[in-house]
Amino acid sequence: MFDSPLSASAYEILGVAATAEHDELRRAYRVRLRETHPDTGGDAEVFILVQRAWELVGTADARAAYDRGHGFADGMPRGTAAGTTADPAGWRPAPAARDSRPRARSYGHPGGWRRERYLALIREWAGRGVDVDDPYDPALVRTAPRDLRRMLADALAEEATARTIADLGMAFTAWHDVAVDADPEEKLDHIVLSPSGLYSVMSEDFGGPVGFRRSEITGAVVGRSAPVTALLARARRIGRAARVRFGGGIVVLPDDDLAQAVTPLGAVRGTPVAVVRRSALATLLRQGVPGARDVGGNELFDIRSRLQQTVRFV
Repeated sequence: MFDSPLSASAYEILGVAATAEHDELRRAYRVRLRETHPDTGGDAEVFILVQRAWELVGTADARAAYDRGHGFADGMPRGTAAGTTADPAGWRPAPAARDSRPRARSYGHPGGWRRERYLALIREWAGRGVDVDDPYDPALVRTAPRDLRRMLADALAEEATARTIADLGMAFTAWHDVAVDADPEEKLDHIVLSPSGLYSVMSEDFGGPVGFRRSEITGAVVGRSAPVTALLARARRIGRAARVRFGGGIVVLPDDDLAQAVTPLGAVRGTPVAVVRRSALATLLRQGVPGARDVGGNELFDIRSRLQQTVRFV
């Protein structure tokens, strides 16, 4: 919440300018509470957002920290490491993990293609090809066109999924940013091989809550795209080339965008599919998508070998 490049700011949620005085901010908060309260016909999700926005900017200290971290104040340190107070969004690439525990086998560069595209496009947009001081400066990101913010948001989503998979241990193998054809837009975000099955995985951040209709993800933020259909089509092409069969498909979304942790969509064209909150992905991969076929023994090694020989990266 509030930490995606696509998120509305706390000020936008409260309906005031970032320069509003504290009294105006407080009045706006009270008005928004009345407007969004579920007991008076308001939207419960927006009601929660209003309360969270007030927590972020309702006191002088909290507001100063929020403004520094989200580009509403001068003097934000350049090049601040992701995850610090001055950069709560963590838009910069995460530092290399120092955990010594066994990690999943991982190939490819998760989010790499979209990071590169974002950097090229933000520099073109902001400086007409001239290098900008900090392409991840929240003030710059906040004012960029939505398609650029979406590019960065999806890169962050792919990186978050990859970190979750890596922590699952050596029984898991993942391939990231897998090329499907010459068009990198048609890539497969992740392939995950585990004892619970072989999965094609898509990591997305649409920037708002989604719904479902006829085994597809829908909603105003989704537009006319068909994520599940695209995921399965790409997986089929990789599967044919590698002579493997995917046991299931997974779409990973930010926690705030889903009403429940896991939403099974049933078998879509014969492939079980589930949509999962980011925080529930590890559990789903360990337990398996409902209806997916387990993989074990020599078959697991055979599938891994076939994919290693076939997979190419964008």
